Order: sequence, then structure tokens, then C-alpha cells
Amino acid sequence: MTRAHLPGILAMAAVVVASNILVQFLFGQWLTWGAFTYPLAFLVTDVMNRVYGPGPARRVVVAGFVVGVICSLVGTQIQGEFGPLVTVRIAIASGAAFLAAQLTDVAIFDRLRGGRWWRAPLASTLVGSTLDTAIFFTVAFSGALSVIEPANDVSWANEALPLLGIGPVVPLWVSLGIADWLVKLSLAILALVPFRMIVARLSGRTLAA
Repeated sequence: MTRAHLPGILAMAAVVVASNILVQFLFGQWLTWGAFTYPLAFLVTDVMNRVYGPGPARRVVVAGFVVGVICSLVGTQIQGEFGPLVTVRIAIASGAAFLAAQLTDVAIFDRLRGGRWWRAPLASTLVGSTLDTAIFFTVAFSGALSVIEPANDVSWANEALPLLGIGPVVPLWVSLGIADWLVKLSLAILALVPFRMIVARLSGRTLAA
């Protein structure tokens, strides 16, 4: 790890901390504000991968994971209206989803890096985001996995309601997950613009160094 990688580590840490804070605040019926900041983690990973390679990108992911664990530990000690801000299930789900999704993103990006400039970041982020959403919401809220933390009542998340208020009847957590996933997919496309700009800037610095 060199000094050049430090901005990536700090950026990832900032995204993780901000998302852990903003997830406490609702945005509409299906989302939290954290849904709009967390996808930036994929942008950070992809920029690091493109400019410095998969090794440094993985180290940035590990740094983000460590920061996430610290945030979860802090959250378990803070009491909210309905108990700890972060339950054991949410902590496990968050850590597992982040690590699996980000490392998958790094692997896919590296495999596709030789194609058109947008192909690797878009494909890796779409797959990583899908994996992240599936793991987090299933582990955190599915009634089938209540054995993870029996004392944690997630019955509210398993209430049967129309999908996003308009579709077939599904557990509430499925609607929450799909809404989150749709935001991730939208931001994956929008993030191509800053990805292109940041990579061009950093690549110029790397060549000049």
C-alpha cells in the first residue's frame, strides 16, 4: 500500500461511515438516505481497480470492511426507539454483503478491463450491487433466517404487502430490497460519468509520477 492509495481508503471509509449514519433516516416509504450514498463504494472500488489494479482495490475493500465492522459495533451500543440501532443480524448481513459484493466487483472488473472503458465498471457494479442487495436483505430480514438472532423480532419486515405498493403480495423486506436495488442500478449508470473523469485525472498523475 502506497501513499497514492490513501485517498481511495479515505473515500471508502467516508462512504461507509456516511451510509451507516444515513441509513437511519427514511426517504419515502421504501428507502433510506443511505441507499443513495452506499453505491458510491462501487465507484471507489472501480476507480482503484482501473488506476492501480485489483490488489490495491481489494485492500481498499478490506479497509472499508473494517470501518463497517467498527460502525456496526458502535451501532450495537446505541439504543434507538426500538432497541439497538444495529442488531446482530444487520451487522452480519451488512458485513457479508459488503465483502462478497465488493470482492466480486473487483474480480469481474479485472476480467473485463480490456474491453470498452464503460464495460468493466458497469458490469461489475451491476453484478456486485445485485449480490449486495440479495445478501443483505435476505440475511437481515428474512423470517427463514431468524435462527441467526432469535431474540430479534423481524416480523414487521415479513408483513405481507403488495410489492412496492402495486405488485403481488410479498414480505415487506422484498419490496425494501427491490427499491434499494433499483437505486443501485440507476446510480451504477450515472456513476460512469465521474468514473471516467476521475480515472482520466488519476491516470494522468500516475503517468507523470
